[in-house]
This record gives sequence, C-alpha cells and structure tokens, in this order.
Amino acid sequence: MVDLGAIEQVDLRDVWPDEAQDFTPWIAENLDILGDALGLDLELLTNEAAVGSFYLDVLAQEKRSLRPVAIENQLGRTDHGHLGQLLTYAAGYDAKIVVWITGDFRDEHRAALDWLNQKTEDDTQFFGVVVEAWKIDSSRPAPHFRLVAFPNDWQKRTVSTTRQGRSRIESEEGRRYADFYQPVLKALDGQMQLIGKRDVMSQQWYSFHTGVRGVRYGANFYRTDGVARVEVNIAGVNKERHKWMFDSLMERIERIETNLGEPLEWQRLDDSVNSRISIARMGRIDDGPEILEPLREWMVERLLAFKRVFGPHLAELVE
Repeated sequence: MVDLGAIEQVDLRDVWPDEAQDFTPWIAENLDILGDALGLDLELLTNEAAVGSFYLDVLAQEKRSLRPVAIENQLGRTDHGHLGQLLTYAAGYDAKIVVWITGDFRDEHRAALDWLNQKTEDDTQFFGVVVEAWKIDSSRPAPHFRLVAFPNDWQKRTVSTTRQGRSRIESEEGRRYADFYQPVLKALDGQMQLIGKRDVMSQQWYSFHTGVRGVRYGANFYRTDGVARVEVNIAGVNKERHKWMFDSLMERIERIETNLGEPLEWQRLDDSVNSRISIARMGRIDDGPEILEPLREWMVERLLAFKRVFGPHLAELVE
C-alpha cells in the first residue's frame, strides 16, 4: 500500500507574522511565484512606493510590455479601506495591472473587481488573489495563490497559453531566444553586469546594470514592431526625479548622438513612470541566421557603445 501524506492548510500568520515586515517583502522577492499564478512576467520596481503621504505595498512592471503593476496585500479579509487604497495607488502610478492579494475575499469586493474589469479599458486589468499556505505532514509551508477575480478574457487566454502553448513556446520560441542571447551574454561577460538570472535565457529581453538606481541598459525584441532595440530605460517610483534625469540627458542630445555616431529615439512617456532612449534595427526572433547573426553583433556593439557614452553622463547626474 502506498504511504501518502496528509495535506494541511497553515495559518498565514504562522508563516508571515507581520504583514508589512514579513509578507510585503516576501511578495517583493517572489514576484515570479505570483507571476506564474497571474500568467504574467513581473519585475520589481520597489516596495513601499510613495503615493502622496500613503504607500503602495509593491510597485512592479510587466517585463515585456513595461506596464506598471500595482500590488496591494493584506493577510486578513478584504475591506473597503484597502479597496480605496488600491484604487488610489493605481491612479497614482497609472497602473495598467492592479493586483489585490488577501487571505480572504468578501463576495462584494470580488464583485467590485469584476465590475471594474467590465467597465475599464481593455489595457487595464484587475486581479483578486487569495493567498494560502499548505504543507504535507511536517513539511515546510508552501505558498499557493488562488485567483478569484480576473479580466474577462484572462482565463481563456491563460488556459490557451499554459495548457496548449507553453510547452511549444519553451521548446521552440524559447529555444530560439536562448540560441540568440547565449552568445550575446558571453560576449558581454566581464564588460556589462546582467540583471537577473544568467541561466534563464528563454525570454525576449535582457537588462544590464548602469550603476544608477532606476536606470538600466536593455536589449529587446519588440514583436509588434518587428524590430530589436538597444535602449536606456529610466523608471522608478520617484517619477519627478526620473523625468528630470531624462530631460537632463536630452539637453545633451547633440553630444550623446555625436559620440554614438547615430540618432536615437527619445521617448519621455509623460503618462508612464518609464522613459526610454533607444535605437532599433529590423529583426524578429524567427528570422534566419543571415539576419540574426549580424543583429547579434549589432546588439553587442550598441550595448557597449551605450555604456561607453551614457555612463559618464549618468554618473554626473547622480554626483
């Protein structure tokens, strides 16, 4: 006879005794687990993000689209106060993805998120998530996120992606990204510091440290445009500071573009916490080697050139 263990639910306070000191930092450090539940690739911008005299628990962004993500959590049962805070914080950062994590959802609050998903534009999404902790016999507790509210088309789209398409993406498209980026990262090794895990290469973008908080160099494939880009991305909770940094760099546009030897695309993005300075070249990940091989060389050269040219200017801005 097979000896099976007994599954037992664990009190959330036994895992995270304090919401602010324990649970919020854990969420910020484990956005990949939350992202798997939501079907999103999330990247932390900051926790305890200021909105006036209030603070959003976690401010993140969706990696591919760079859409701001507002995450508010509570270990107890949902209440009107947290719903109001969630909407205030989402408005403060113009969040396109809004996530409310709680230990228990009242029906009226779940219905409120459903109503918001019906009434808002398609590019704004609200998620209600119940967090649970489970263990088998005397094992360590394991977190589990259970969605109770989500956008109208999310379930159909996510089921299609995870059940029908994920294995294909990982085996085909993911392999193509890994094949493309592995030589790029090897060529940059020792010259630029990668942000994130080096052993995960089945994604369409990579970011590198600049030495300045909130500013990073990036290499991306933009599917909708059919182009690859090398960019400086400026983002963070202090929107005023980061827009100032963009404006200060733009005041030096002539020197920067002269030193690079080519014009750039300058996107201040006033309605976003992000700003971008980039250069693009035609290319898709499913192109043949006659396009991807020179594109790979171009990407390495431009990343190093961005570091050489932008590095001193960024250093001056934070002196």
